[in-house]
Amino acid sequence: MKKFINQIDDLLVESLSGFAAAHHDLISLHLDPNYLTRAQKPRNKVALISGGGSGHEPLHTGFIGYGMLDAACPGHVFTSPTPDQMMAAAEAVENGKGVLFIVKNYAGDVMNFEMAAEMLPFENATVITSDDVAVENSTYTTGRRGVAGTVIVEKCVGSLAETGADLAACKTLGDKVNRRTASMGVALTSCIVPAAGRPTFEIEKHELEMGVGIHGEPGRRRETMRSADEIVADLMHAILEDLKPASGSEALLMVNGFTGTPLMELYVLYHSAAKLLERHGMKVSRSLVGDYTTSLEMAGASITVCLLDDEIRQHWDSPVQTAALRWGR
Repeated sequence: MKKFINQIDDLLVESLSGFAAAHHDLISLHLDPNYLTRAQKPRNKVALISGGGSGHEPLHTGFIGYGMLDAACPGHVFTSPTPDQMMAAAEAVENGKGVLFIVKNYAGDVMNFEMAAEMLPFENATVITSDDVAVENSTYTTGRRGVAGTVIVEKCVGSLAETGADLAACKTLGDKVNRRTASMGVALTSCIVPAAGRPTFEIEKHELEMGVGIHGEPGRRRETMRSADEIVADLMHAILEDLKPASGSEALLMVNGFTGTPLMELYVLYHSAAKLLERHGMKVSRSLVGDYTTSLEMAGASITVCLLDDEIRQHWDSPVQTAALRWGR
């Protein structure tokens, strides 16, 4: 294994320090416990906080800023952040309108965010994202996993929060976006957790893992490598079976890379998925292609479909200014 690392134990803090220095106009870094906030604390809005294990960058630190998150709590690689991180972040960004936690559905994340929420002295609520249709249950989750669809939830709820909407309205929108969003991923290679120094799972050159999780968790099945169109057809079948969209539905189509797949190939997947949705009588009116919810150096990708309505479209289109997502401002 070759990686740009000094000492394994220093990897997270050095990475966070570099990220904060590179984006000092947007981000403030706080250590011991580790959390990041907007450089300028906004007023009169619900504070949005997310977090999870590191190794999925830019999720979540890359989405701190206007129109998205107020703070993020990074755990060690693929390890849940701790309640003290979440409490410190909440106390730093709460400004009188309460805190909304956006939590991916993994057992450790959910448990630790719940512990923090119970100890906070101010109003708070939680949106749990569960867009992954690959599995219904696993040892990592309390149901469906939260994956790349979390980005769409954070963007839409972040937009609503900027308008001064109350905590209940922000949670309602977050839950709605989550219900209307479905994702599924595929891996061609494994990731390598730095502390382990070896692939999380073994996969032969002629194989792929269909339905893989963002931590390298096993998918639905191990299959033989085949064409991009055939892979997309499998992914999209699972997504459409879950969403059951009506003919004429409008969609946001997101193709997310796990870091090890070239952008050229991600656009091949997008082209195939968009054509398939159109054949199903759907209109793809919004798109996002790139590495947004990654898994270290894993080669692979996920496809996400969010069924749009006027409200979700409005909040997706609204201005955003973060390290990883910027438009309209």
